[in-house]
Amino acid sequence: MKQTASPSKQGLYDPKFEHDSCGLGFVVDIEGRRSRRIVEQAIQVLLNLEHRGACGCEANTGDGAGILLQIPHQFFLRECANRQFKLPAAGDYGVGMVFLPRNGASRRECERLFDRIVKDEGQRVLGWRTVRTDDSGLGPTARASRPIVRQIFIARERGRHAQDARATTEDEAEFERKLYVIRKRVSKGARRGIHERGMFYIASLSSRTIVYKGMLTTDQLTTFYPDLCDPSVESALALVHSRFSTNTFPSWARAHPYRYIAHNGEINTLRGNINWMYARESKFKSEIFGADLAKVLPVIDTDGSDSAMFDNVLEMLTLAGRSLPHAMMMMTPEPFSRDESMSAEKKAFYEYHSCLMEPWDGPAAIAFTDGVRIAAVLDRNGLRPARYYITKDGLVVMASEVGVLDIAPERILRKGRLQPGRMLLIDTEQRRIIEDEELKHQLASEHPYERWLKDNLITLDSIPVARAFRPSATRKMWVPLVTRQQAFGYTNEDLRLLLTPMALDGNEAIGSMGTDTPLAVLSERPQLLYNYFKQLFAQVTNPPVDAIREELIMSTDTTVGPEANMLEPTPECARQIKLSSPILLNEELEKLKQLGEVGFSGFRSTTLSMLFPADEGRCGLQDALEDLCHQASKAITSGYGILVLSDRGVTRDQAPIPALLAVSAIHHHLIREGTRTQVGFVVESGEPREVHHFALLLGYGAAAINPYLAFESIHDLIHQGMLDGMEPNQAVGNFIKAINKGVVKVISKMGISTFQSYCGAQVFEALGLDQDFVDRYFTWTPSRVGGIGLDVIAEEVSMRQKQAFPDRNAEAQTLDGGGQYSYRREGELHLFNPVTIHKLQHA
Repeated sequence: MKQTASPSKQGLYDPKFEHDSCGLGFVVDIEGRRSRRIVEQAIQVLLNLEHRGACGCEANTGDGAGILLQIPHQFFLRECANRQFKLPAAGDYGVGMVFLPRNGASRRECERLFDRIVKDEGQRVLGWRTVRTDDSGLGPTARASRPIVRQIFIARERGRHAQDARATTEDEAEFERKLYVIRKRVSKGARRGIHERGMFYIASLSSRTIVYKGMLTTDQLTTFYPDLCDPSVESALALVHSRFSTNTFPSWARAHPYRYIAHNGEINTLRGNINWMYARESKFKSEIFGADLAKVLPVIDTDGSDSAMFDNVLEMLTLAGRSLPHAMMMMTPEPFSRDESMSAEKKAFYEYHSCLMEPWDGPAAIAFTDGVRIAAVLDRNGLRPARYYITKDGLVVMASEVGVLDIAPERILRKGRLQPGRMLLIDTEQRRIIEDEELKHQLASEHPYERWLKDNLITLDSIPVARAFRPSATRKMWVPLVTRQQAFGYTNEDLRLLLTPMALDGNEAIGSMGTDTPLAVLSERPQLLYNYFKQLFAQVTNPPVDAIREELIMSTDTTVGPEANMLEPTPECARQIKLSSPILLNEELEKLKQLGEVGFSGFRSTTLSMLFPADEGRCGLQDALEDLCHQASKAITSGYGILVLSDRGVTRDQAPIPALLAVSAIHHHLIREGTRTQVGFVVESGEPREVHHFALLLGYGAAAINPYLAFESIHDLIHQGMLDGMEPNQAVGNFIKAINKGVVKVISKMGISTFQSYCGAQVFEALGLDQDFVDRYFTWTPSRVGGIGLDVIAEEVSMRQKQAFPDRNAEAQTLDGGGQYSYRREGELHLFNPVTIHKLQHA
């Protein structure tokens, strides 16, 4: 039967939403002494974490269990001698743990591919070993999908100029990179050719570590892999994991540990992390990898789970030259912007790296190792448990809970728990525990990050203004405020129930739960595109963040501008514009528009118009979107680093493209081109006025938003006397404060803590949009219910345009009353209306 990593998309299930909620642990000898005891204790830890894993309706089909060890050299010496080939010294060969198809022809094809690529990369295959397995205890589902497990042994071919027969640290790192290149090439080749005819997966390929794992329960691991019971299988460290595949399907490949990590939690910002990493690859350069760099791209294998993709990026950052804890600090930084107790040195480290990469945000406990160092870290919230014991005889035990090993109290030297953002690191080479403070001080002082930031990171306040802001200069003809409000779908309810409370108090208005109006796709009234999207929220074991009480870990800081090569740290990587809030005043936007005029080298901005011919309907809208994408690509080629997407200038003949549609279309167009990180998006739009609008624009790639029409509307409310005693600057400031607080609330519901992680994360689902439309303009957005396409979107724009610019030359115009929140006779249909209530009373 066909064996695949996971079922394909079907019904409401989509494999791209695979997440884990599991138990993990490790055991390590601080002195680096290899022993059988470490392996046996790690297996015992795994058995005691059985309750943190899961099984299906078959009690003997597990969600996954596994163990990562140092390569057991003595064991392999004996096993390979029995197979008539001899191993070189430890460190001079790599071992691959390979899951192969059950079909003989496909399996041999995989092995030939492996052999050929190893030879192409200048290394030598010593031989293959079929791993002894016993599937008698497996359930029917696990047995039906079971692969053939074989190990490949690859000798390191030394360069002609090698002076020493012993492997140096540099040699080992170079060999690890070569094995990584081989694995990536083989995996890509198999995916193109034979993968469809059966499972092919490389669980590990390293000269340091090996992974035994599978679709097993914790007590099946040693039964299925008798190797693990052999007395000669020894290690100084061992990492174990018991998987609970939350609301998803288990598989052999998605069991943990991966090549570097074991993970308990969820990456809530995953879609954005994938998009940004893919876009950054066009800027990648690495002296260490050299010509091999192109062979390992793309970095992320999207067939994997969120944990697997995290492991992909961590592996790349480490092999490209950063230490393992350094790479982990980049991906899961501490909350630094509001921490007054953090040293300036460490703050500078985190702020510098925030210019290179957004956090992989979400509740997580991650244990990780390169075979020499082993460590664990919690996310910035500390929403996953991790406890550790250190014994007097040099043993460290870390796990998701206490009690995983029976240790006599008199043996315990120290015990504790991991704290949010803190790291526990054991270095078996240095034979000591490196404390969090020492480790991070060492990493933060490797480069002059403070000076790099001072010389390159720009704040808005430091940018001078070349000329005063004059909005009328941007339009050929003046259009009344009420006309423009109608063109963007404003109603009196928007002004009275949304803008007024925010301008007065700096908070969103409080309303009752629920709505009895139709979904946007079923409404007879023209709807803004935002209304076709629903926010996702944290579910099952994935807790939301209390954004009020956990204010310290929340961050509204973000940056805008082109990114540099993240693989090699340079001062230019910090060449960004820092924003304390993604909501820009008109004057602040004007500063960004004038960057080229005020002499900020390295920054140029250009404005692209989000307007299209009002009478051309669907074709005009589609052509305008294609032209916008083309203009964006051309702007990047011309060296512009900031794109201002503006819908100013609405007239009878020029209608606004829905801002969300324009932002997402260009965002995904540039991702596909691989140029997205070379430019930052700033949106100047009359559409957004409520929190949901801003959250969507940020979620689909906007770095900053200038809601100019909302600001004008607030000024008009003051002029009409509806905001008694309010000064314009104070009212606008309150509005921005309310929007920021509202977006923080939205992202916290999804368990996300930073605006930077949320930008481009796409934590929304479409409801009532055609699948082809979503695939083209909102790529990778889930859409479980189909609906309208670009033609209806254009028609709804046209309906608003006709209301704003009626055929008759009427001077006096008034806004629509609304009816979305309160029943109006001419407004939106409500389930509970005077007729239904009267009939209910009559009944």
